[in-house]
Amino acid sequence: MRLIVAPMEGVVDYSMRRLIARVGGADQMVSEFVRVNDTLLPPKVFHKLIPELKQDYCGYGDTPLVVQLLGSDPESLAKNALTALELGAPAIDMNFGCPAKTVNKSRGGSILLKEPEVVHDAVKAVREAVPSHIEVSAKMRLGYEDKSLAIDNAQAIEAAGASYLTVHARTKVEGYKPPAHWEWIAKIRNAVSIPVIANGEVWNVEDYDRCREVSGCEDVMIGRGWVANPLLPLQIKDRSYPTDLDECWQLLKPNILEFYDDVFSLIEERHVHGRIKQWCNMLGWHYPQAKELFQELRTERDAVKIGDVLKSRLQ
Repeated sequence: MRLIVAPMEGVVDYSMRRLIARVGGADQMVSEFVRVNDTLLPPKVFHKLIPELKQDYCGYGDTPLVVQLLGSDPESLAKNALTALELGAPAIDMNFGCPAKTVNKSRGGSILLKEPEVVHDAVKAVREAVPSHIEVSAKMRLGYEDKSLAIDNAQAIEAAGASYLTVHARTKVEGYKPPAHWEWIAKIRNAVSIPVIANGEVWNVEDYDRCREVSGCEDVMIGRGWVANPLLPLQIKDRSYPTDLDECWQLLKPNILEFYDDVFSLIEERHVHGRIKQWCNMLGWHYPQAKELFQELRTERDAVKIGDVLKSRLQ
């Protein structure tokens, strides 16, 4: 079984991927989406979102970072997929799940699930353009407004030659509201022959076990649950790993400080406070200590003062 880090725009960015790699437990990561319209993007666009492409290996240790593309124009997707590979991408994933209104308005993400033939043509174009040994995959939701085309979209992706499929077990309209409909992933698995990866609403070890049982999937992709508790993959893989919140918080503290250092060195200083507070808020979904920390940082905008607070609380 594999644990895969979900792509989350503006959340699982370069700094967060570096943190996740330091903590360990990931078998694969997927990048934030690269938006493709009708042009061939220059390398600097890829490098801005995915600095790992500048490394000798796009990933961390044995953990590859798959490059995700978002768009609907087959020819442009194919050309940009080749650019990504030339820059060092180990594989290509295609986004048919993003629920953002701005993305959907420009015919990207989950809106395309209304048109399985468009999904098919987009995947097919990329599959035919890249070398056969390179994996081309897709990530989809169960639909846009409803689940009536879930099987059709999955079969379209398979027919287009995808290596595997990741399914976020909710529609666009359902957003991120629980529950995730893992039973629908099982239906999709029974309708296609390519491997299927389950995604959605895995927050703890019990959720992971139930997701695998209901969906029948070996591999699971985790997004918000991973960011809220970076120790979750270690707890899943080693059932003797600590789960006590106080003990886990002590284990996390050095990583939070390193994350701050990364963010401070990588982005404009005026944006540092927002990025740190965003993650502290998400950590607070799992750790009461982080919730308290977020309240202390909430009104602070000075990046240096943010660092001072973190050091005084975490060292």
